[in-house]
Amino acid sequence: QVQLVESGGGLVQPGGSLMLSCAASKMVFSFYNMGWYRQAPGKERELVATVTRGGTTETADSVKGRFSISRDNAKETVYLQMNSLKPEDTAVYYCNAKIGNLEYWGQGTQVTVSS
Repeated sequence: QVQLVESGGGLVQPGGSLMLSCAASKMVFSFYNMGWYRQAPGKERELVATVTRGGTTETADSVKGRFSISRDNAKETVYLQMNSLKPEDTAVYYCNAKIGNLEYWGQGTQVTVSS
């Protein structure tokens, strides 16, 4: 059973930074396209950023220039560096792994941006 475990969430003031990590296990990590999604209260889950197995990254327009995604295949971990955080970034952040028709999710980590 593939496992994705997120960490690094928490409470941060506006303008602050956080780095989320997602540790994968029981999968050949380097084969998967990885992503971060988020879901705010009362809203649908939305894509934040993705990194392909080849290392190509994309970020949503709402976080472009502030967030960056990266992966370390040796550590089987994907990261989301979040800078210049805004209150509207408050959400549960989920790690995602995709290969072909298979898709896996982590349990999520809460990020709250508030003064």
